[in-house]
Amino acid sequence: MRPARHRARAFDAAVCLLLLFMPFWMGAIGGYTELATRIIVMGLAAMSLNFLLGFTGVLSFGHAAYFGLGAYGAAMAIKYLDAGTLPAIGLGVVVATFAAMAIGALIVRRRGVYFAMVTIAFGQVFYFLAFRWNAVTGGDDGLTGWHRLPINFGFATLDIFGNDKAFYYFALAVFAVSVAAMAKLIDSPFGRSLTAIRENERRARFLGVPVEFHIWLSFVISCLFVSVAGALYALLNNFTDPRALRFDLSGNLVIMAVLGGMRFFWGPLIGAAIFVALQDYVSSHTENWMSVIGLVFVLVVRFFPRGVLGMLRGGAKA
Repeated sequence: MRPARHRARAFDAAVCLLLLFMPFWMGAIGGYTELATRIIVMGLAAMSLNFLLGFTGVLSFGHAAYFGLGAYGAAMAIKYLDAGTLPAIGLGVVVATFAAMAIGALIVRRRGVYFAMVTIAFGQVFYFLAFRWNAVTGGDDGLTGWHRLPINFGFATLDIFGNDKAFYYFALAVFAVSVAAMAKLIDSPFGRSLTAIRENERRARFLGVPVEFHIWLSFVISCLFVSVAGALYALLNNFTDPRALRFDLSGNLVIMAVLGGMRFFWGPLIGAAIFVALQDYVSSHTENWMSVIGLVFVLVVRFFPRGVLGMLRGGAKA
């Protein structure tokens, strides 16, 4: 048991070191700092989805809605309320979380494909609103005319506008706090109850676990963290549009989680790194980049059903 724990800690430390110095070694493999930031942001989004999918056993194809609400909330707070960067992120997260609380309460009794389809339906409602409400959201052209602002801590100012490395480390700090919170929740009695629901819902209910409440809370927590990723994504691009709410983004997040290994904590981050890097490289050579990612996904699912991280760790259990 102890050697396995030591290996897990060593792997955690290796991931942290790779992330900490990523802007410096990305150039050696043909990458750049903005690509590293996209990996961090999409990795957080995939890990957030995996909190519900991998650790609770509930599939959602509507997480793009809360990703997009976080993005639009942050962007609109800066553009219309002249809010600072941190308050803008906070507002985006609050809006998305309240939406998740309301919608989660309506769909929590659905299971399997029915839950997934209902999440798509609600997600498309938000997409349609962003697409049609041109006066506020910019419609299909997206929300422009704003940019991320320097962060004033009172005793110091962090200029993240026009400084890619500064924004990377800001995003990494937000990522670290979010991931640490998710890890703490997964290791708590609440997290073990979620695992019990994933493995056998009927048995968990028989043992006295309030299944519907736990699934609702897992859904809300998952949406909260994915909205953080959405807010960071809007700040990274200084732009957001209705595609941040579209259901195909939810599908991409599911691909990232499965590709990396959805039963492993770091699996979705690895899946996101593969997905984003392939997208960036292949899309510069052909418009059919999704076909290449689809082929990689099929091969991984066929030969390594536990994902890339499951393959690297010899199929060990999460």
